[in-house]
Amino acid sequence: MTSTFPDISISTERLVLRPYEEADIPALAEMMNDELVTAWTSVAQPYTEDDARAFATRIAPAERTEGRGIVFAVTEFLTQRLVGTVHLQNTDWRIRSSEIGYMTAPWARGEGYASESVLAVTQWLFDDQKFERLELRIAADNTASQQVAQKIGCISEGVLRNAGIVRSRPEEDPGGRWAEIRTDLIVWSLLPEDLDVPPGRGSGDEGYVAFADWE
Repeated sequence: MTSTFPDISISTERLVLRPYEEADIPALAEMMNDELVTAWTSVAQPYTEDDARAFATRIAPAERTEGRGIVFAVTEFLTQRLVGTVHLQNTDWRIRSSEIGYMTAPWARGEGYASESVLAVTQWLFDDQKFERLELRIAADNTASQQVAQKIGCISEGVLRNAGIVRSRPEEDPGGRWAEIRTDLIVWSLLPEDLDVPPGRGSGDEGYVAFADWE
């Protein structure tokens, strides 16, 4: 029988990570049309509200119910505004391993939300779900994403040569058509013992709190 993650929300001091809702659709579409999201991901361009609705109401829920992973909408605790996404994917239940991806909306960058949300999911994955490995695959030139990996304590394991595809525009025509180009992927990993703070414990603050709404 396929294992699945519970339908949960995770809270930090500043953020609430929860399933996507209908009200998130306009902000999700806006985030997905950002140039950095276009450059580093394979999302459709342009990304319409119909695309956002399909993702929020069908694709993301299926990721969890089919046992492949779980998608979190990252929102500010005070304003409830969508500020990003964290996505566990390619989950292997036998070896208790999953791959993580994340993005931050352009209006929320520079606040440390990516590392805060990814660390919260990581601690929940290791402590609550008893996973043994988390993996990240990041395009070689995506330095901002690699800084997030370093900040939460990930270990760089090596390079998958020519294994990814990103998008770019010609320097002489920054408003021109996007072109797909191949790139190396840097493989990062995190194990429970790599965390600076033991899973489930705080670091002078209240840490994260997870609760489950079991189906």
